[in-house]
Formats: sequence, C-alpha cells, structure tokens
Amino acid sequence: MTDLDAIDRKLLRALAQDARQSAGALGRQLGLSQPAAWRRIRRLEEAGILRGRRLRLDHAALGFGVTVFLGVKLATKGRVSLEDFERAVTAIPEVQLVQHVLGLFDYRLRVVARDLPDFERVLRRRIMTLPGVGEVEANVLLSEERRPGPLG
Repeated sequence: MTDLDAIDRKLLRALAQDARQSAGALGRQLGLSQPAAWRRIRRLEEAGILRGRRLRLDHAALGFGVTVFLGVKLATKGRVSLEDFERAVTAIPEVQLVQHVLGLFDYRLRVVARDLPDFERVLRRRIMTLPGVGEVEANVLLSEERRPGPLG
C-alpha cells in the first residue's frame, strides 16, 4: 500500500468532488505547481489508488427513473457457471454494475429502467433467462445521498 500524506488526501478529496479539474487547478487548490500536482496524480494512478476519472450519468435525466438492486443466487455454482453468468449479464445494457459477493446471494446487480413495467420486462426477458439463475431478490432505490469517502 502506498503511504498517503496530507496533500495526497486533499488531492483525492478534490478529485472526488470534481475529477474534471486540471492539474493546474488542483495545484492551485493544494499550494502546488501544476507539474507537482500532475506527478502526484500519476503516482496515485500507478499505485492503483486512482483508477480513471469518470463522469457520473444522471440516469433519471436520461429517462431511466427506476434503479433496482438485485440479489442473484445461482442454481449451480462452478467456475463455468460463474463465467457464463458474468459474460451474459454484462451484455445487458440496463445492468450498470455487477458485483460477485459473499452471503445469501452470489451477485449483486444495479439495474436501471425507465419505469417499473420496463424493469419487469428486463427482469423476465433478460435476467431470469440468464445461465444458472436460481433466485432473485429485488430492492427498488427510493433515494440516494452521496457521502464523501473515507478521506473526508
């Protein structure tokens, strides 16, 4: 693990707030030159702490007003079953996140849909027909609050 100093932590907080900031803007916030800020960013990327800078899409603004978290338990478990399921589920555009987890379910999925009838269609026609699917539990997202990460 890379040791993070106070400036690294401030840099990570600033990037968490707005990852589009330039190295120059970040440097000004942190009291660093642009090259010094860029070197820190590169070091954090090389250490695997920063893994890309992505924009977050507003699904509701794009017409996807429903987000559902699905717990999926596979009927059969084995390396081939897991690989087949993962390959098939990642091909479904409405599935935004696939997490292989320990616990009651084998996978946790985040699925977006236009509305509940659209979600039902995705569930029945796409997800329930995937290889190895046994049980599914759905939790509909009512609201979401973004909190700062462990760095503040």
